[in-house]
Amino acid sequence: MKKDNKKVIYWLLTGCLLIFIMVVVGGITRLTHSGLSISNYKLISGTIPPMNDVEWNAAFDLYKQYPEYQKINHQFTLDDFKDIYFWEWLHRVIGRFIGVIFIIPFVYFLIRKQLTTPTIKKSLILMLLGSFQGFLGWFMVKSGLIDRPDVSHYRLAMHLTAAFITFAYTFWVALDLIYPNKKQIDIKFRKLIRWGLGVLLLQIIYGAFVAGLDAGLLHNYWPLMSDGTIIHESVYIEQSPLLKNFVEGKSGVQFIHRYLAYIVVGLIVFIWFRSKKIQTSTTQSNSLNALLIIVCIQFLLGVFTLIFRVPILLGVLHQIVAFFLLGAMTFSLHRFSK
Repeated sequence: MKKDNKKVIYWLLTGCLLIFIMVVVGGITRLTHSGLSISNYKLISGTIPPMNDVEWNAAFDLYKQYPEYQKINHQFTLDDFKDIYFWEWLHRVIGRFIGVIFIIPFVYFLIRKQLTTPTIKKSLILMLLGSFQGFLGWFMVKSGLIDRPDVSHYRLAMHLTAAFITFAYTFWVALDLIYPNKKQIDIKFRKLIRWGLGVLLLQIIYGAFVAGLDAGLLHNYWPLMSDGTIIHESVYIEQSPLLKNFVEGKSGVQFIHRYLAYIVVGLIVFIWFRSKKIQTSTTQSNSLNALLIIVCIQFLLGVFTLIFRVPILLGVLHQIVAFFLLGAMTFSLHRFSK
């Protein structure tokens, strides 16, 4: 039986789709402030939500023991609790389902000897990334169960970035199988796209910082910040020392995220124009066209999300298009790498 066949490709692409769905649900979980509704972790029994009033009241009583209820949601009724519980429960269930979808087919393909040695090694890396992602999820939740009723924005950034990287690597492994034939590459142009990917990942990290600090709820103007300034004074006086403003200050983090967006757009536009000076295939050209279109859409979404103070719909759309943008960048890099 042929190794690395279409079934293997479909398996990997299904994994990409599920990671995408999980990130979308994770975004909704964050925007609805549902992430701390389940304050314990039970791998198997936690898959089943409370099924009767006794179980719901027990879950609610557990929630009441932690800072989010005591400091923010003390007015919550059981029905209010059920609303936020749903999104966190769904997010965790999808995570478990992804684990099953990765592990069972992998074992099946191993038994049937349908994987080449390189694909086996790459798949094992995927398993490690997935396991690490699950750990980061709980590591993030724990940070909001001690003193402050919110998760650490650092841990949120780690959790979100790990999900994006896991998706990108899964997609890359699938692309290796879809396009098995190697070709001559332009090393300088590949390096340029790698720089673009690096800056995009930095922007994704800062997007997570903005979300974790609720930094999108201030300076809701564009193209300038509050008071018609390019750099509002709160950017550099909120924290001490100065550099701390740009990783922990709300204004400083938003400042980096909003102006780094221009760099991301500028780099992708430059990559697109630079590609016109080299010989490209139809697939390569289409990948860069898609990259250019998606980054323009993402930029506009970012502007509207900021101006309208992060409504749930725009916030989720902004995260979804960030996912598509990373996918387009990954695809473009692959097509100019192998």
